[in-house]
Amino acid sequence: MNVPSAILERRAVRQFDPAHEMTPEETEQLLSLAVRSPTAFNIQNWRFVVVRDPGVRQALREAAWNQEQVTDAALLIILCADLKAWNKEPLRYWRSAPEPVQEFIVPAIRRYYDGLDQVQRDEAMRSCGIAAQTLMLAAKSMGYDSCPMDGFDYDAVAELIHLPEDHAICMFVAIGKATGEPPPPSDKLPIGDVVRYDSF
Repeated sequence: MNVPSAILERRAVRQFDPAHEMTPEETEQLLSLAVRSPTAFNIQNWRFVVVRDPGVRQALREAAWNQEQVTDAALLIILCADLKAWNKEPLRYWRSAPEPVQEFIVPAIRRYYDGLDQVQRDEAMRSCGIAAQTLMLAAKSMGYDSCPMDGFDYDAVAELIHLPEDHAICMFVAIGKATGEPPPPSDKLPIGDVVRYDSF
């Protein structure tokens, strides 16, 4: 499937076949595509928590107000943001770059983020959002459906997955085989209502 088709055919699916399992190879392929998502300064500040334990999935469902896709989807991924990725050996993000590039980029990373908590959070959330869309389009291209989710108790989920203090939860993405027909496309505003050229 090409990219435009995946964009046009993707839907937020909430009913999944609980008997369907993705193979380890499919999961690996999906995650390998997701980590190709871009991040500022290449700091790769997304973290993908793949929840496989049925007991944890059930507890997460309870924290998500009993939404069935949490347990029924073949794959549940919690996208988390490492808010301090910029300060964790930043040279490792540029290890294959020429030395002059390394000497420029590492101080630039520190200047951009150091002491700016809101910038750190905003940038990490943007990165996770891009990665979530990559996951969903990759899943569609592989014949799977998906559902992005932010309807859950963030504190309860953080406790269940032992979220580190310097991380934040962005969203869930449930992926699997939809049951029945996908929902019809949702209404979209006309292009003229949402696109401006040069200024408002």
